[in-house]
This record gives sequence, C-alpha cells and structure tokens, in this order.
Amino acid sequence: METTTMNGSGGYVHGYSGREARRLGDQADALAALLHDGTAYPPGSRVLEAGCGVGAQTVHLVSRSPGVRLTAVDLSQASLDQARAGLAAAVPAARVLWRRADLRDLPFPDAAFDHVFVCFVLEHLRDPCAALAGLRRVLRPGGTLTAIEGDHGSAFFHPDSAHARAAIAHQVVLQAAAGGDAHLGRRLGPLLAEAGYARVGVEPRTVYADGTRPALARAFTRDTFTAMVESVRDEAVAAGLATPADFDRGVADLRRTAEPGGTFHYTFFKATAVNPP
Repeated sequence: METTTMNGSGGYVHGYSGREARRLGDQADALAALLHDGTAYPPGSRVLEAGCGVGAQTVHLVSRSPGVRLTAVDLSQASLDQARAGLAAAVPAARVLWRRADLRDLPFPDAAFDHVFVCFVLEHLRDPCAALAGLRRVLRPGGTLTAIEGDHGSAFFHPDSAHARAAIAHQVVLQAAAGGDAHLGRRLGPLLAEAGYARVGVEPRTVYADGTRPALARAFTRDTFTAMVESVRDEAVAAGLATPADFDRGVADLRRTAEPGGTFHYTFFKATAVNPP
C-alpha cells in the first residue's frame, strides 16, 4: 500500500515527506508477519527488490533471509540514501547493493537474479504488465517472483460512514489520475499470467483490527490506512472532489474505527509465480 518511489510512467500520490517515510516504516513493521510470512530465500540467492523506496520492506527481507545477495533498486537517489541509512541502523550487518534504476530499463543482464520481490509498486504504474515483463527478463528461468499489492475496495469498517467511504474513494480517484490503480490487488494474478509467468498463485492476506487488538488498530487502522487517506487531503480539495469540512469528517470517522467499539478490515494480495524456461 504505497511504499515506493515510482519508476517511470506513474506517480506517487502521497508525496515524499518525512512524515510519509515514517508512515511507510510503521506500515511495514505492523504488517511484517502478515505479508512476509512464507517469504525466505536460501543463503547465496541473488535477490532483486524492485522499487525499494525508503527501504521499509528491505529491513524485513534481509532479516528473514540474512544470507542472500540482495540488490535493491529505485529511481530516486534520495530514497536510496534514506533506505541505506535506515537499514544500517536496523540491521548493521546487512549487505545490500543499492542501485538507482528505472524498472522500465533495468541495468542488469538477462537471468541476473534467482528471485524478485516487488511490494506496493505495481499499483502506481501506468503499465504494470510491462514492468512485470521487464522483471521477467532479469529473472533466471525457474526463478520466482513475489508480488504484494493492496485493494482499497476491500476496506470496510464499523461504525460505517459515508464521509469515510467518500474520502477513500477520493484517494482512489487521485491515484488513478496519477496513473495508478488502488484496486490492483484483485487483478494481480491475471497480470502475472499476462506478463508470461507460470504457476501463478495468489493468497489474500487480511488485516482485521478491533478492540481486542488495540496495537494493530493503532498501527494499521489509524497510523497506516487513515494516515494514507489523510495525506491526499489538499489534493482532493484542490481537485474539487471534497470540501475541507467533508474530507476532515471522513478522516475523523476513519479514526473512530480504530477506537474502542470500532472495527476495520482490509485485504492485501500476495502472489508468487515462476519464470518459465
């Protein structure tokens, strides 16, 4: 759900503020067990993280697969610098090759990697299928790709609120205007098949937070999802999608779902696929 600097043909609707970088780190930490469960690579494997952004997911990749030869790429040198510093603080012994690169024109030979990991990137690209095909080129035959995306259509909550649902819809519209698709999770499997991958499998990874899980309600419902929606307030108002009062009401109602008596549900989709011989 929006973690990376975009690599061509798309835009990152949430911006690149320090606040957004912190949100991305909080999100990755809150969802690490849910999203990274089942992802571990053998020591010595050549792994590419495509679109690493500020390194929010990189920390968890190297923690779960400490012996891999990880290359992390992003279009933004500033994001790469931040990712490098963050990883050095979190996992001092980790060794990562950081490369500034565009996903549309990766500077690696064919079959350079055994595994590719791409998380919350495809939803921001105008042509995610082309990006997946480009990743296939640098993935060896028989190598695996893991992709994770969210789907804002899976968000539902209590107490229900028309203002909250409208605020989410405004974020979806703005992301589409920037060239992305906040509903991409539901079509992740077909995209991988269209890009030529084989043995495609997709699993829903559902977040549900209520009063019995106050830490998750705070970390995900309030500090991740609601903060993400709130980050597009000025753009939504400027575009005439909402009045300031209506958007603020929507954000307040979303925050209410993280409080006692509230509930919040969201589904991520995690896909794995193989590059056929």
